Formats: sequence, structure tokens, C-alpha cells
Amino acid sequence: MGDGAHRIDFVTPAASEEEAAAVIAALEHFLRETAPAPSNAAPVVNAWERAALLEGTGREPDAPSPWGDPVPW
Repeated sequence: MGDGAHRIDFVTPAASEEEAAAVIAALEHFLRETAPAPSNAAPVVNAWERAALLEGTGREPDAPSPWGDPVPW
């Protein structure tokens, strides 16, 4: 696998090199497909909660509102 986090060795005298490579490739494909998704995405902020927090604190938004207002309120 690309990141080197796992290493799979297939050791058997009965399998050819092609068979061993096919098994390893299938296992690596399975591990990639079933691995949990990375969780480094920023948390999604509820638009209503954001508006309420900005209003309650008197802060000006740093970007247009989620409703597409061209000028921040």
C-alpha cells in the first residue's frame, strides 16, 4: 500500500509468484476499500447557529452568509 502502514507477506511454497502477487493485490484492495474514511474534514457549522452566534456576539461575519448575501450583514 502507498503509505506503508501495513505490510502483507504471502509465504507458501505451493503458490507461484503470480498467484501470490494476485492474492496480495486483492487483500490490499480489500483493505483500501473497507478502511474508514479520514476524519480530517472541518466540522460543518449549522447556518442558523452561525447566524445566531454572530448576532449574539455582535461580530461581523468574515464571509458571505450561507444564504448567499453578497454583502455581509
